[in-house]
Amino acid sequence: MLLFLSQEPERRPRPGLGLRPPAAAAASAGPAAMSSVCGGPVGAGSLPSELVVHIFSFLAAPDRLRASAACSHWRECLFYPALWPRLRLSLRVCPAERPRLDFLMRKCGWFVRELRVQFAADNYPSGGGGGASGVCEEATAVAAAAVAAAVATDGEAPLCPRWLELLRTYLELVLCVLSSVRNNRNLQKLSLFGDISILQQHGSIYLSKVDPDGKKIKQIQQLFEEILSNSRQLKWLSCGFMLQIVTPTSLSSLSNPIANTMEHLSLLDNHIPGNTTLITAVELERFVGLRSLALDFCDFTAEMARVLADNNHVPLHRLSLLVHNISVMHKSLENMPEDEDWKALTRNSTNLRVYVMAFDIKSDDMLRILKPSIPLERIHFDSYITCVSGAVVDLISRQYDKFLTHFILMNDVIDTSGFPDLSDNRTEDPLVLLAWRCTRLSLLAVHGYTVWAHNLIAIARLRGSDLKVLEVTEESIDFDQGELADQDVDPVHNLIEQVSLGLGRPWHAVMDIELLSVFTEPTRHFYREMQSFSEGI
Repeated sequence: MLLFLSQEPERRPRPGLGLRPPAAAAASAGPAAMSSVCGGPVGAGSLPSELVVHIFSFLAAPDRLRASAACSHWRECLFYPALWPRLRLSLRVCPAERPRLDFLMRKCGWFVRELRVQFAADNYPSGGGGGASGVCEEATAVAAAAVAAAVATDGEAPLCPRWLELLRTYLELVLCVLSSVRNNRNLQKLSLFGDISILQQHGSIYLSKVDPDGKKIKQIQQLFEEILSNSRQLKWLSCGFMLQIVTPTSLSSLSNPIANTMEHLSLLDNHIPGNTTLITAVELERFVGLRSLALDFCDFTAEMARVLADNNHVPLHRLSLLVHNISVMHKSLENMPEDEDWKALTRNSTNLRVYVMAFDIKSDDMLRILKPSIPLERIHFDSYITCVSGAVVDLISRQYDKFLTHFILMNDVIDTSGFPDLSDNRTEDPLVLLAWRCTRLSLLAVHGYTVWAHNLIAIARLRGSDLKVLEVTEESIDFDQGELADQDVDPVHNLIEQVSLGLGRPWHAVMDIELLSVFTEPTRHFYREMQSFSEGI
């Protein structure tokens, strides 16, 4: 497959000169002339390895794989280190992935410089283009109900066999990935994401059945620490929801020179028991070169804020915080930074921007968390039990009007007939005020809260073309009785027309929620957005 090799156009003989075409001349000269040009063999296999690698460097990964089928020589050139500086994998947690992963990591694990791996349950989509399947949702619901019932009755939990097998496969895949890069001293970026639904809430129960003596988990933790201790160029370390892969002692494996030059650190895991944290303020003092940081909010203490505000620390540019109800239940908010701590931090880091993701957090707790001096640029609410109040939205629009660009509001309720209305008992709708006050707002996504049609039109007119993304699910939109009573105007058509005019582009409500990962996979969406948010310094 010589896509990038050019050949001289064939010179046809002029009539009457008695010349023969080159192919015919070569054939008459015998096999020696056919097999050599300037003394060398002819064909794809004769190209020097350096030239084949150079050709491959212009091809996308799928095209490289197809081109490597040309001959054994090309296959040998396929995994030349220069061709694979980055490896980004989205793995389905199923047994069929193991041999493919093992082959790929054996070929690339020892030299790859950037490794990003996302693990997804077998029935979950591998990317951000779709939602969880009905089978997966059903299995999750059944397993969760079984565990809850067992806990309530103090009996043995009838655990779902499918999830047990899923966790068993997950551990094998993690071992495969970590063992392949344990001695890679060229590794500069390592990112691991392991969100697999039910395991996020009942992982410890399932883990005790799959790995009762804890040998596999200990092996995984040791491999992770070995990778850190062997690293010589690591600048980016990101680990999210990897089910006990990171321990409070993991970061101590990093040498001081590597810790001093680390630029990004992300440690997100809500399974750490009790008041244990993955990193302390004392440990954070070694990371003087951090430009972006992502932590559980309950782990980000006032003492940590003071460490980052110190003049010895380079200015922090990105801070992502996960506020999870599980962490809030087991840890205290008493040690969180006060407004004075945020002021000191922003004095040292004038370009600091903050991204907050809140899972099922009570409005009273959010009102405590949202200090006025936080340079909040993005906030994402995701609720299954609790709902965000209009007071929280109003506070955000007043305090962060100069910073806020992204606002996501999701309520994954089962009864779609009773969405909460943020404008109840208020003269102005909080979402309209948000669009009016926050002049940098470019993304607004809402599901599970009532959005009145006239308010949606007002938001579109206030923000105009500056609102790059406006995603509101169809079931969230409601109409006044007056709009429905008008027989001369189709309210739905009028809404679409008016919002489109306001935005200056065609607009439609979101008809299928399963197509948007921000609604169907909030954890994965947050992790992916956190990565791009941190890279956008």
